[in-house]
Amino acid sequence: MTSEFQPPYVPLSQRDSMLLAHGFALLSADDVRTWLGASNADLDRLHQAWDDLPPDEYLKDGGRYRRRRHSCFTVNDGLAEQVPHRAHWQPLEYNALHGGMQRWFEPMPAEVVALPLWRRLLVRLGDAAAALRGARTWFVEAHPFRIDTTDGIGRPTPEGAHRDGVDLVAVFMVNRHLIKGGESRVFEANGPSGQRFTLREPWSLLLLDDARVIHESTPIQPLEVGSMGWRDTLVLTYRSDGFQAG
Repeated sequence: MTSEFQPPYVPLSQRDSMLLAHGFALLSADDVRTWLGASNADLDRLHQAWDDLPPDEYLKDGGRYRRRRHSCFTVNDGLAEQVPHRAHWQPLEYNALHGGMQRWFEPMPAEVVALPLWRRLLVRLGDAAAALRGARTWFVEAHPFRIDTTDGIGRPTPEGAHRDGVDLVAVFMVNRHLIKGGESRVFEANGPSGQRFTLREPWSLLLLDDARVIHESTPIQPLEVGSMGWRDTLVLTYRSDGFQAG
């Protein structure tokens, strides 16, 4: 049996310096709660939205293993605002499988967007983006994902190792349920170095400098034969030059 690589968490105080020095930083769930000023009840309330994610109808591999929503925001000077619903679009340069197409996903529910924790989360990540690139208006796309084992295997990143064409990528490990696999992998975009680890703590956080690293997650499988498993994540991208649009 292959041993599992443990996440190389860094203290909250080293978040910005590690992101600048290495292109990624990992925060433990305890540090995320401290950073967001969130209680377990706050996070549980937000996580309830993952039980109502519509199927992804755009998967080109024919899979049925992904459910998601998509909403867009701007963050500037400590203020987060939702913008009119829009399609998710990426160029083929960054997503060879699903790039070049407008994908209209259902938006996040209004009651979720209205949660004080949600706005605080958007602003805190804006602070991290500003520490990386400088203060500016950030164009944010939010993607709640559930990858399950409906097909026997679920692929968190069917496009493979990739970049997103943004400034900062934030990946919250929201929950894992009766699965194996789902290893996170981060590699230098222009070099040989990389790390691999498995995120298991609910609400631990991976921050990525998208210009410097590529990332992927390995497929998941059910932990028990005949059982249904899933992996819930929240992915947010911060971009300084407007939303990507085709």
